[in-house]
Amino acid sequence: MLISGHEVSNLLNIDECMMAVEKAFRLHAEGAVSPPKILGIHVYNGGFHIKAGVMNLGQNYFVAKTNSNFPNNMKDYGLPTIQGVLVVCDAENGRLLALMDSIEITVIRTGAATGVATNYLARRDAKIATICGCGNQGRISLKAALKVRKLEKVYAYDIDHSQTLKFAKELTDTLQVSMTPIEDLGMAVGRSDICITCTPSKTPFLKKEYVKPGTFIAAVGADSEEKHELQTSLLGNSKLVVDLLEQCASIGELHHGLEEGVVTRSDVHAELGEIIAGRKAGRTSGDEVIIFDSTGTALQDVAAAAIVYERAVQNRVGMKLNLQ
Repeated sequence: MLISGHEVSNLLNIDECMMAVEKAFRLHAEGAVSPPKILGIHVYNGGFHIKAGVMNLGQNYFVAKTNSNFPNNMKDYGLPTIQGVLVVCDAENGRLLALMDSIEITVIRTGAATGVATNYLARRDAKIATICGCGNQGRISLKAALKVRKLEKVYAYDIDHSQTLKFAKELTDTLQVSMTPIEDLGMAVGRSDICITCTPSKTPFLKKEYVKPGTFIAAVGADSEEKHELQTSLLGNSKLVVDLLEQCASIGELHHGLEEGVVTRSDVHAELGEIIAGRKAGRTSGDEVIIFDSTGTALQDVAAAAIVYERAVQNRVGMKLNLQ
């Protein structure tokens, strides 16, 4: 079955994806699923990664995603930054079940993880947020955060201020939340209870002195060794929660903290799944600065792809192909 990006977006919504991703994190923490795998290769101006995982969700699924990530694509070629495909197989016999566009699934499942982490780690009375990166990931991240917190004001920041203005105007209308486009990031973060960073930056821009006590930071952008959004000293003064410890130590914000000697692996408080499963505490104080290092896991892809595949079969969506 061949499933397009448009079909994926019609078959998967953020609410059910958040529930599925939360379950995937919990199952991993409980040892009920095999650890996922990742392979990355860098090329000029971008890179490729393959993420693969297996999970039994009533049916036993294997999912492998091949994604390219080229931050200058839109400017240089009019192409999306992220492009790729997911392969969905029956993990019982290896049968190929589906090929589906990866753009929408990657965006939605990443936003879903941000929403889940916000629910467990942000203060319950959080009212103000800053979104750094006003692209598709910023949009879905804000939508997910609004599912779990009643935000009254959102600051929008992007190095391309025209994108910031567009983002703020669009989401003020669609999400019915007060959006303020800003150029002074320090001012906005200093007033915020939640800060979500989802940029392709290779130079850290979120500084320790910007962040007030009690802030929750979802660091989404660093999904390769070169990407770097948070000043490493910020990691050393915060409670650090990761999606997968090994993966974050290789490609996440944690990777930079380890490389610079600011933190050690033992300084990581928990994987998110351990908090969801009740094995470790989440927020224990209103003054804690908590960072969620979100590199994006293959188990999120499995959870999201399973929903899309099963709903496509049920609704007879997608094109059937025979590759043999």
